[in-house]
Amino acid sequence: MPTSVQHNHEPAINAIAEEVRSKWVWFLLLGIILLVLGGIALGNLLVATLATVYYIGALILIGGVLQIAHAFQVKEWGNFLVWLLSGAFYALAGFFAFYNPQLASVAFTLVLAVSLIASGVLRIWTGFAARPREGWGWLVAAGVAALVVGIVIAARWPVNSLYLIGLILAIELIFEGWSFIAVALALRARKGKPLV
Repeated sequence: MPTSVQHNHEPAINAIAEEVRSKWVWFLLLGIILLVLGGIALGNLLVATLATVYYIGALILIGGVLQIAHAFQVKEWGNFLVWLLSGAFYALAGFFAFYNPQLASVAFTLVLAVSLIASGVLRIWTGFAARPREGWGWLVAAGVAALVVGIVIAARWPVNSLYLIGLILAIELIFEGWSFIAVALALRARKGKPLV
């Protein structure tokens, strides 16, 4: 980019950066709230698991209803029954999550274990297939990690179903909270300093 054009954009970029920096308190508050929610979820893993199952169930139910509506919108295209059945199965799965959330958490945990195992095997295979290239070892290592986690989850299934999804939610909230706090502190430290 030519220097003259770059200098024309510097004030605008610095103004936007200063606007973002001035909101550091909001980042900090959001991070603290997420940390508190993560701590609550960590202290009540069963409740966190059930809340997650209800959330996933609601999304699946909405998706199913939308697919059923879609089937009636495109019935002239053919395959109406396929669209309708697909939506009905989705809606049924969403309803099932609300009807029996504990059993749904067992199913979700099994799906998570199988997905991690399949993903791990695929990454390991892809890593070894790319072996002469740089970084293939990291891909294999990531695959091994996913495979091991999947096997551990599968080995403890279905006992771990009542707390595992809640534990994942709690850890995600805690990490997200810390990341927002880190961003807030970095923005506060750079306040008043030009970006470019």
